[in-house]
This record gives sequence, C-alpha cells and structure tokens, in this order.
Amino acid sequence: MRKLIESLVSRYFSNPTLDRMNDFALVMGGDNLVVSTDSFVVKPYKFPGGDIGKLAVCGSVNDVACSGAEVLYITLAFIIEEGFNIAELENICKSIKEASEEAGVIIITGDTKVVENGAADGIYINTTGIGIKNTDVNIGGEFVKPGDKIIINGNIGDHAAAILSCREGLCFTTPTVSDCAPLNNMVKQLMGGCKQVRCMRDPTRGGVATALNEIARQSQVGIRIFEQALPIDQSVVGACELFGMDPLYMANEGKLLIFVAGDEADKAVEILRANKYGADAAIIGEVIEGRPGVVMKTSIGSSRIVDELTGEILPRIC
Repeated sequence: MRKLIESLVSRYFSNPTLDRMNDFALVMGGDNLVVSTDSFVVKPYKFPGGDIGKLAVCGSVNDVACSGAEVLYITLAFIIEEGFNIAELENICKSIKEASEEAGVIIITGDTKVVENGAADGIYINTTGIGIKNTDVNIGGEFVKPGDKIIINGNIGDHAAAILSCREGLCFTTPTVSDCAPLNNMVKQLMGGCKQVRCMRDPTRGGVATALNEIARQSQVGIRIFEQALPIDQSVVGACELFGMDPLYMANEGKLLIFVAGDEADKAVEILRANKYGADAAIIGEVIEGRPGVVMKTSIGSSRIVDELTGEILPRIC
C-alpha cells in the first residue's frame, strides 16, 4: 500500500497538505478545519463487538480526533449490493446512530448507490469526519522527538482476532470481541490534561508495527518498544499462535498510539486509565536517536527489527 501511494497517488496529487501523510488533513487559512475520509469493506460486515456501521463511524471519528480536533460532523455514503436484506440494513443504520450519538457527532450529508448482485459483497460504507481544531498544539507524525514516550490505551489485536474467529468459526475459551469504539472523548480528556502530545495514530490495517514504522519515517527517528510492556489478551495470543500471525500486525479499531513528551507520560497514562476506553493504557516504548525504524527489546533481552507489514495477513479487515 505504501508503495502504491508513493508511486502513483503522491505522484499525481502531491501538495503540501497531502504530503504530510497523516490520517487527517488540516485545511483553511488557520489550519483549524480538520477532515478525514475512509471507506469500509469489512468481511463479514457483522462481527462480535460491532458491525460495518459502527466501524465506519468510529474509524472517521478516531482519525479526526488524532489531530486533537473536536469532531463535529460525519458524511455517510452507502454502496449496497442488489438484494441486500433490508432488515440487516436497518440494523446497520441503528449501529451508526448509536455510535454517532456516543461520539457526539451529527450526520450531515451522504449518498446511496445500488450495484448489481455480486459486485459489492453486501455493503460498503464511506464516511468523512469533520472537526474543528481549537488548540495551537502541533500534532502529527512529523512532530515526534527523541525522548518521547509511546503509549497505547489497551490490548493489541482484538479487532483482527474477532474478525478472524467469526470468519473461520473459531471458539476460544475467552471470546474475542472487537475493540471498535469512538475515542474522541478520551482524546479530549487527554488534551485537556497534557500539553505535549506530539502524535496520535490509530493502528488499524497493518497494526501497531506498521503505524510505528510510518511515524518513524515521518519524523526521521528511531523507535524502541518493549515486548514485556505490550498489552495482549491471551485469546489474541492463541489466535496468532494457531495461524502463525504476529499481534503487532493485527488490526485495531479502538486503540491509539500516543506519543507524548517523556515528562508527561505518567500523567497521560493516568488520564487515559480514567476513561473506560483507556483502562489498560500502558507505556510500550520510546523514541530514540538513530536511523528511522522500529526495534523491539524482547523478553529475553535481545533486540529484533520490527518492519512494516508486507502484504496483508488478514484482508477485508476494515
């Protein structure tokens, strides 16, 4: 995907706003309007912990929230396959309503298209989130500095494990449930208590490892994470062992990687843990001088390179 973007998309559409390569764009004169768009093609469209409707709202809300902005509006577009069950569509609309109400956003416009049977695998959704940035704090992958600490607000890989278990008909001792959730209110609390948040990124497709590599490349820094500090549920560990996967590359839909100045890291964790979506927040690494890339200090004291994901270990995940 990165090669596709660099070789084709950037070549034709390069401009100062797009070239920042964040999941959101700051626009207008004062860079105070924030926009992010995303399309959702998850299979199956209904899974433990949510469905494509909830996923679509949370995905765009979280991308805008990662800029530090207050998320206000959502656009909504459906691409529906001919013959799709109306009752299922109504359930998806209910999920969209519930997720948008929890996030405090309003759906302001949208579109609906119907395509022939077999052309859309049920339903696809596109959303665009719109917010207003009321702070002059610069947040993005390009602002990370050596000495910053890296925090995640909870367990890694829950969403991918839930999709995998549903798709493959697996049953674990502890059921796997997607972490899909709107995180904008948690971010608002964090921004209200910490003044040195450098970057926030939701590690969706490609997981934690790929997101960290993207940020290391944006800021031209090294990143070191600690294996023993990574919060991973045993059901996710079991799924990964069964299918030969690595939790670091598993998709998440209710998690943020948060880079903060070293002296604010403990305070940030305390704030996050006070929110239900950050109860298991932990410091998992740090930013260091050196060649851009990610290294993990293992539980036995050795180090290994953590590269970005090549290919897609679990397609149609979001």
